[in-house]
Amino acid sequence: MLRDSRGCVQMARRVGKRVADELGIPVYLYEEAATLPERRNLENIRRGEYEGLKQEIGIKPERQPDFGPRKVGKAGATVIGARQPLIAFNVYLTTGDISIASKIAKAVRHSTGGLRFVKALGMEVEGLAQVSMNLTNYQRTPIYRVVEMIRREAERYGVGIHHSELVGLIPQEALIDAAQWYMQLDHFTPDQVLENRLAATQDSLYEPSLESEQLSFLDNLASGEPAPGGGSAAAYSGAAGAALVAMVARLTIGREKYAEVEEQMRSMLDDAETLRKKLTVAIQKDTEAYNAVMSVYKLPRGSDEQKINRSLAIQDALLHAAQVPLEVAGLAVDVIEVALQAVKYGNLNAISDGATGAALARAALDGAGYNVRINAISLKDSHVVDTLLQELTTLEKQAADLETDVRTLLIERGGMSLA
Repeated sequence: MLRDSRGCVQMARRVGKRVADELGIPVYLYEEAATLPERRNLENIRRGEYEGLKQEIGIKPERQPDFGPRKVGKAGATVIGARQPLIAFNVYLTTGDISIASKIAKAVRHSTGGLRFVKALGMEVEGLAQVSMNLTNYQRTPIYRVVEMIRREAERYGVGIHHSELVGLIPQEALIDAAQWYMQLDHFTPDQVLENRLAATQDSLYEPSLESEQLSFLDNLASGEPAPGGGSAAAYSGAAGAALVAMVARLTIGREKYAEVEEQMRSMLDDAETLRKKLTVAIQKDTEAYNAVMSVYKLPRGSDEQKINRSLAIQDALLHAAQVPLEVAGLAVDVIEVALQAVKYGNLNAISDGATGAALARAALDGAGYNVRINAISLKDSHVVDTLLQELTTLEKQAADLETDVRTLLIERGGMSLA
């Protein structure tokens, strides 16, 4: 499943700046929110601990904080980031020999050549050797794959798995993936889980309708009202693009000719439907954001205090009005990404539909981008503006590269002339 971290990244950066401004603490951004590639790994930022950072922060350029003073006071420094849910997971072995656990941990963890998104070390707990782990992306490295690798490595030393232990919380999806793999559930889909079906039914009660006062969305769009407007239309276009990708997946799944890519198609279908739902919700969110801006402009401004409060409220509303289409832009790029997979692996008779999905998503990105920029113009915080526009520019570059790949695949697989 695709990550939906852009909103969290924006939030992490806003919080980081606020912490630095209000508390005077050096702030470093990590994982998805990192501004430098080497800061994605939290260990790199923590290296040297308090004493090391205090000596280097004002000297070495790579140790300069993202926000706040270039010195460490009594309060130290802090890190703020956005990341995938972390699973703290331990596996106990049928031995008390910690050296075996350490060897298995070395084989499993990514830093020493093991599985990606796994951090591990060996230790002794209550008389048993334990492989203690943090799984940092269960979607890319599923929990069952980790368990099976530990099982195979343990057999080399003549031991087995005694039991495993979960520390804290785990996403339901991770458990469902493990159950599906171990039970060898063929053609399983998450909506077969009773609780998922019930939750979807409940969520549908709160999903925004594309109809208002018995008018269709397109009729509303064509009316003389200012909302829904271009931002909502962009989200609508992106949702349509995701729907086409889902169609390609369904036209591929179950076909003997495409049996080798069935698992990819099922994953792609889940991604496409998730994106379609989020973009459908964004149609109404954009209208609400616009209405909120119009509402704060009507606030009283008779006294100095009212003027200040009104000005702050306008800035908050404009920022939100820029963030909503930026979220749509990010989702649109995700749609293009899955559309590329549809064109690359999908039913050959439907790859033009996958490409059309990518084109609709690109239109969504462009439309959303216009709305980000028009709202950003009125923002007074230059750092916030730069962050918004930088992220938008990055998304536009990603989309351009993906579009090139889509066109290349259409020529290769479909024999189309796109000159």
